[in-house]
Amino acid sequence: MNDTVKTTEGRPMMHTAGVYATLDDWIAHEAIPFSLDSRPDFNAAVDTVIDSLGDEVALLGFGEALHGGEELLVLRNQLFQRLVEAHGYSAIAIESSFPRGPLVNEYVLGHGPASYEALQDTGFSHGFGTFEANRELVEWMRHYNADPAHPTKLHFYGFDSPTDIIADSPRQTLHFALDYLSERDEALCQEYRKRIDPLLGQDAAWENPAAALDPTQAIGQSPEATALRIETEDLIAELRVRRPEFIAKSDESRYREALHYAVVAQQLLHYHATLAQPSEQRQARLLSVRAAMMAENLVYIVSREQGRGNVLIFAHNSHLKRGKVQWQWGNETVTWWPVGSHLHEMFGRRYAVIGSAVGESPANEIGQPEAGTLEARLTSAPGPVRFILTHQGQGLPAEEMATLPIRSGSQKNRSYEPLGAQSFTHFDGFAVLDTTTYNGWGHF
Repeated sequence: MNDTVKTTEGRPMMHTAGVYATLDDWIAHEAIPFSLDSRPDFNAAVDTVIDSLGDEVALLGFGEALHGGEELLVLRNQLFQRLVEAHGYSAIAIESSFPRGPLVNEYVLGHGPASYEALQDTGFSHGFGTFEANRELVEWMRHYNADPAHPTKLHFYGFDSPTDIIADSPRQTLHFALDYLSERDEALCQEYRKRIDPLLGQDAAWENPAAALDPTQAIGQSPEATALRIETEDLIAELRVRRPEFIAKSDESRYREALHYAVVAQQLLHYHATLAQPSEQRQARLLSVRAAMMAENLVYIVSREQGRGNVLIFAHNSHLKRGKVQWQWGNETVTWWPVGSHLHEMFGRRYAVIGSAVGESPANEIGQPEAGTLEARLTSAPGPVRFILTHQGQGLPAEEMATLPIRSGSQKNRSYEPLGAQSFTHFDGFAVLDTTTYNGWGHF
């Protein structure tokens, strides 16, 4: 069974002290039921989970079981609100392009565009800005920040690499760093621009959608692209060796931002080079590079929030979990280390992740889970939503877990990933919904 103990700060922390006879016994004991329609019950459930995870956590991942689940976005919004109100969180980072995030952040800080509509396309990637739950999140953050009773203002970030199906041109990220350099050393900046701008060429050549599947359509290993990578490395070195000077002429925050944008440009050029290289492992390599870029963005985001508060991350389960990801790409099974595995190594116990699951979703053509599957057992606990902490699988009946069947997926929404026995070590807990509707987002 589980016992409650006290941390040195006096807050309760749950731990597993025994072994349960069956998985169903374990679920019955661990489930924390709530409804999204009852905010007091929801808040109490969140408080129990956060207290159980402990005070070390500074970076909390919340994974979505599938792209397109409206209730998952609502759950995310309510979770972030409670984390802000009661647990010292100051920022949210979502699976959207990092370079686009500042447009939304300016809006939530009360600057920039006058309306959400003005940024819903430019401030998000993957069409993410069109969803009502994301509008509600951003408007709530803006309203919160406008209240003078809240001295710590909330920040919004995208942390995805600017690659998706079409990889961005490196122009925007490079010019961001160059604009910073221009304000500190205009003459040197002009020298860099004279060398860099001709190498950039046309954005359309970098952003050719055919390059996603055909390496011969990618320009990332052309002589110009190779030269541009060298120039970008030189620019990063210049920013680093003159760190004391540049910080004195601006401030540390702006310096670190410019340096990170230059590093993002370097990583983006590496991604383009990988696009241009024929290989049987090409897709796995691209996904690996993307995951590493996402992790580096989050390291930067956490550093920005240091001294202000903790960070909630929202992305697909497959991005945030520990352990390798396997994904079917045509006839090929692609395997790579996701961002959650990187964060586990980088942050240790400071990183925790709650995955999600759904029982059924007719709109996504996900039927009732087959008997004996983990989703069937989890949704048998009181709901309609419940948190269930995994304790890294401690106390689970080993023989039963070894034969746990996997539920069927969906032909309509292939982003749904069923849970399995390994999910207990991949996640620190689950948020399990009886059902969810579909908002049409199919990006992975």
